[in-house]
Amino acid sequence: MSPKAATLVLVLLAVAGSRADVSADQVASVIWKYFMELGTNAKDTVDQLQQAELTKQLNTLLQSNLETVNSYATDLQRRLVPFATELQARLAQDSQRLKEQIQGELAELQAKLSPYADEVHQQIGTNIRQLQAQLSPYAEELRAQVDRSAGELRRALEPYGAELRERLQEHAGSAQASLRPYADRLQQQIDSGVESLQGQLAPLADGLKAQVERSVAELRRGLSPYAQEVQGGLERQLARLSLQAERAAAELRGRLAASGEELRAQLSPLAQELREALGSEGESLHQLAQRLDERVGQTVEAFRRQAAPYGELFGQQLVQRLEELRQKLDSGTAGVEDHLDLLEKEVQEKVASFLSAAEQAES
Repeated sequence: MSPKAATLVLVLLAVAGSRADVSADQVASVIWKYFMELGTNAKDTVDQLQQAELTKQLNTLLQSNLETVNSYATDLQRRLVPFATELQARLAQDSQRLKEQIQGELAELQAKLSPYADEVHQQIGTNIRQLQAQLSPYAEELRAQVDRSAGELRRALEPYGAELRERLQEHAGSAQASLRPYADRLQQQIDSGVESLQGQLAPLADGLKAQVERSVAELRRGLSPYAQEVQGGLERQLARLSLQAERAAAELRGRLAASGEELRAQLSPLAQELREALGSEGESLHQLAQRLDERVGQTVEAFRRQAAPYGELFGQQLVQRLEELRQKLDSGTAGVEDHLDLLEKEVQEKVASFLSAAEQAES
């Protein structure tokens, strides 16, 4: 076994730390990342592959899983490693096969659709306009919810500045003692406010994804009459479109979650600064009290400006994917990486099937 393959094995062992920690997506991600770093020219590329990132990932996974090894994990590791290494070895061959298959299907699909080029153009154009119209209310609702959530968080935090100033006046000689629990309350309010905000925004991303799925189904119904003899090729292109929509929705959810965590990270220092000010001279405490409202307002407004356009950006991504599909059906030429989305999906499905079977065997 090559050192590079050994690294893959060790990473997989770390991933499979316990029944609770095993994730099909995580295992598939490790295999896929390794394949993409190797490229399709395995022999030449293996010798040149830099292992720094994989080693870093290995160390992180080991640290998080060392304490959770049990008999299930040991048995799973014994079966997972041969499966994963065999799957990895087949990926380059499958990649070339799938690439050639998609190119052939697209050429045939273009030939069959060419007599109906105007109708196909019109159908996809109609679908694009419908998708834009259907996504617009979701994007507007996302923007409105960002505004509402940001406003709620700001209103929940802003009274702390006024209360802090009031208490400083009331307890001029013993402010530190009277305000000691105040910093903890502020942090609790920041945490609960951000979590509420994230909970309000997440369902809207799911709504956008559901609408795109309906739009793909409508496109399938609209194009199917023109592609009776090449349904497989059409279905593969639409499957890729669905994968792209799924990925865009996941990115949207990730952006919203990351923006929420960034907001938390920017607000939390206020509580820490208050703790530090309570242990210092009174002047710094008074300065913080004066600036608290302003800093809360600026931070929340920055979040609002960042997150509000996410729905529109999602819609633009999907419209671009539909335009790309229209161009491919016109030219009959696949993109350089068209096959990779479907190949990655195959890897995810195979890993999920393997882990499901392994868990059923354990049960």
